[in-house]
Amino acid sequence: MSAASCLLSEDQFLCSICLDVFTDPVTTSCGHNYCRNCITQHWDVNVPYLCPICKEDFNTRPELYINTLLSEMVAQFRQEAQQKASSSSSEQQVAKPGEVSCDVCTGTKLKALKSCLVCLTSYCETHLEPHLTVSGLKRHQLMDPVENLEDRMCTKHDKPLELFCKTDQTCVCMLCSVLDHRTHEFVPLKEEYEGKKAELEKTEAEIQQMIQKRRLKIEKIKRLVNFSREKADSEIAEGVQIFTTLMESVDRSMNKLIEVIEEKLKKTEEYAGAFITELEQEISELMKRSTEVEQLSLSEDHLHLLQNFPSLKAAPPTKDWTEVRVRPPSYEGTVVRAVAQLEETLSKEMKKLFEAELKRVQQYAVDVTLDPDTANPWLILSDDGKQVKHGDVKKNLPDNPGRFTNCICVLGKQSFSSGRFYFEVQVKGKTGWTLGVARESINRKENIHLTPVNGYWTICLRNGKDYRAPSGPDAYLNVKWRPEKVGMFVDYEEGLVSFYDVDAAALICSVAGCSFTEKLYLYFGPCPNDGGKNSAPLIITPINRT
Repeated sequence: MSAASCLLSEDQFLCSICLDVFTDPVTTSCGHNYCRNCITQHWDVNVPYLCPICKEDFNTRPELYINTLLSEMVAQFRQEAQQKASSSSSEQQVAKPGEVSCDVCTGTKLKALKSCLVCLTSYCETHLEPHLTVSGLKRHQLMDPVENLEDRMCTKHDKPLELFCKTDQTCVCMLCSVLDHRTHEFVPLKEEYEGKKAELEKTEAEIQQMIQKRRLKIEKIKRLVNFSREKADSEIAEGVQIFTTLMESVDRSMNKLIEVIEEKLKKTEEYAGAFITELEQEISELMKRSTEVEQLSLSEDHLHLLQNFPSLKAAPPTKDWTEVRVRPPSYEGTVVRAVAQLEETLSKEMKKLFEAELKRVQQYAVDVTLDPDTANPWLILSDDGKQVKHGDVKKNLPDNPGRFTNCICVLGKQSFSSGRFYFEVQVKGKTGWTLGVARESINRKENIHLTPVNGYWTICLRNGKDYRAPSGPDAYLNVKWRPEKVGMFVDYEEGLVSFYDVDAAALICSVAGCSFTEKLYLYFGPCPNDGGKNSAPLIITPINRT
């Protein structure tokens, strides 16, 4: 029997109705074999009684005969198949948590190799073999193992989802295509799968490209952070060096002050010491004479007293100390002069710092021109857009939304919404002017209040001597020198605005913590002519970095 079974394939032990190995095989009168349950259920449903294989028609329900030989062969085949499955199962992987397991395995569940969309069953390598060898099962659609195969059946018609409705963008069965979706456009799932897979591959490529761009951005940011760290270390080192120099200057000035005061004190002490020594010598002589006088006055010898009286009658010669004065040294002005000298030293160091700072911000110089579409009608702009002054005649200009109508000012053409920028303007010969930046949304049709709240960060000169800071019209500045060229630096992200006296390489004022959320435009206000006193133009000048 074993030798015979080796010559037989599994196809010979399959029921043509259930397409599985015979269970309780029986034979019809026409000589064909079926599972008892399969043929019984078939005849319960189908009348007249036909043989599913040869189609022989029986007038009455035929008798079924137990096929003893076939039963023995099937039992032997099942035993050998079980042994084979048992030996191969040790080689196959046991299904792990999260993996699809074989639905046929009893006991230890092996990892499924494929799932059948027709049987709605997942099979391990052993139980998959019939689908690879049996002709009827070869027509079944296999796919990589998945859970919940019932989800791949049409819930309405209980048929496999085999088509894709392009109209409704959903998966449907064959019955759906001729019933509910009969007027729609369909393609096989595989065709739509290929198309969507291509789209996913494209999407994946785009995602990978986005990932790569972001990785490059991260690297760029990291390099920027490293550069910032190096820059910070450099600034700290420079700052430590500068403050060390300043502290050394302060120490030297303090030590010099102490030395001067102590020298004065020393001279006073030496002067007073000489007087004290001389006075002590006179006191010693007087005390000696006092003793002699006292002894003579106690003498009982008449002759002795009379003989020595003339020499002891008068006090010994001494210095007249009435006009002698020892005055404390004068320290008035000593500390003031020392501080003034220190201030001079610090001013020199500060000038070096500002010169270096000015050179740094000049690296962010921008080429800017004036925008005639924003200019007040009283203003005259040069052809190159680099100069502006107040005119004597109001021009008839179109009142566009960007033009200032009440205030005598003009904006630059260029806008800035990030980074750093610097520019310089000549203000020589003027008694009044306003310079700075303004945000895009400022009101250009009414009177202007130059404050950050209203969108202006400026400094201005009024009456030829009054300088005011960006914080408002009442914030007056103490400017030592009258600038002839003003430099302005803006760091958008840091919210920093700084104004410089370019020729003196001095900081006029600086405002931090500004909140910039819009585009910024350069702001120029030449102010009225004031009878010719303020007729000089504001001139945007090229940057001299030497």
